[in-house]
Amino acid sequence: MITRRALTAGLATSLIGLPRMGWTQDAGSSVQEFTARPDKLRLRPDAASDVEAWTFNGSLAPVVRVKQGAELRLKLRNETALPLSLHFHGVRGPNAMDGVGGLTQEPVAPGQTYDYRLTPPDAGTFLIRPCVPGGSAEPQERGLSGLLIVEEANPPQVDQDLALLIDDWGLNDDGLLAPFDKSGEAAPAGRLGSWLSLNGKPTPQRIEAPPGGRLRLRLANACNARAMRLRFDGLKAYVIAADGQPTSTFEPLRASLPFAPGTRYELLVDLASDAGMTGAVTAMLGNGLPLIEIATAGEKRPALPAIAPLPANTKLPETIKLQNATRKDVVIKGDPKAPNVPWTINGAAGQPNGAPLVKVKRGTPVVLTLTNQTAFMQPLHLHGHSVRLLHALDDGWEPYWLDTIQVPENKTTRIAFVADNPGKWLLASTALERFDAGLWTWIEVT
Repeated sequence: MITRRALTAGLATSLIGLPRMGWTQDAGSSVQEFTARPDKLRLRPDAASDVEAWTFNGSLAPVVRVKQGAELRLKLRNETALPLSLHFHGVRGPNAMDGVGGLTQEPVAPGQTYDYRLTPPDAGTFLIRPCVPGGSAEPQERGLSGLLIVEEANPPQVDQDLALLIDDWGLNDDGLLAPFDKSGEAAPAGRLGSWLSLNGKPTPQRIEAPPGGRLRLRLANACNARAMRLRFDGLKAYVIAADGQPTSTFEPLRASLPFAPGTRYELLVDLASDAGMTGAVTAMLGNGLPLIEIATAGEKRPALPAIAPLPANTKLPETIKLQNATRKDVVIKGDPKAPNVPWTINGAAGQPNGAPLVKVKRGTPVVLTLTNQTAFMQPLHLHGHSVRLLHALDDGWEPYWLDTIQVPENKTTRIAFVADNPGKWLLASTALERFDAGLWTWIEVT
């Protein structure tokens, strides 16, 4: 469970050694083509041949950057074999641009286009992911994910601002993509890849920065289903944002953070003042898999100001009146080996034409009690809103905002938010095979 207690307890514009991917879009620029297409790529260097990945404009893990207050304008052109729509994971934007195929828009058929136009209200780090119920897992596993960076007007002073998208790939021994299950099994627990990538490239990747320098790391989990922990070895790291929203600045205790699909963190890392010092960000899988290796090189940079928290997001409510809240139980059940409807919320699989989980007027405080009656940790994402994690006695909440919540197996977690964004909004598993199999519901704000 990601709580303040759990976080503290367990908890580019230029890349040296990392290829620049994607593009930067500034206010006033023209519509950018965002073409999803098949591409033959050699993912693993020792692979026997290329795989058919799906890319955006020929790139894996593109990074789109806009200034806060600027309009984002993307034209999705679908040249793949499956219907697509794009969800901007964590953006509290207009419902019509939320990108849920079948709920907020019609899926974009192969050969067709769709124009996304929205002005993200918050600065932060957000995922770009396919979001068609019943058809999201394969496009994501083939590589269709990216990052949206909404930059503050006055960002912290750093030497490098690094966007780092972590993904895993289901590869056979020959380095080719493992077949996608077409056997009729309705709901696997989720595809766990055998090969980890960073920005679509092999790991570890090396970053060099001046002694005494400071890095901003924007870490995002784009895996289909793999939850992990990240460890910071030999680095002095401070969390400044979670799921795109500012936090109080703190060092993760035991230098590690929980990292479920859909989760994002922003950290400031102060580097040693001597050249030749090294550190690493490591995925705690097996004996540990280093993702990036950071080394100091060159001349020592002048001293930087002390690390300080990002400004609070004043667009989010200061308080949530729990005594006035609409409350709803959300019971998750499931067995991935069950033959018919193995994943359910309140006894049913997700249906876009069914009744919403809850329907409230704009401005209503809402409390959802998330009870996980399965043997799997369940990562859930609420679209269009940021939420607080409530204390066990309903006497307050943790001092940060999230949009992706981890509900441990056979445990209950409660969240609260103000339903201030009108429309139809998913509450859905971020393990995409579970999402495709119906582990989702939706709320309506009128």
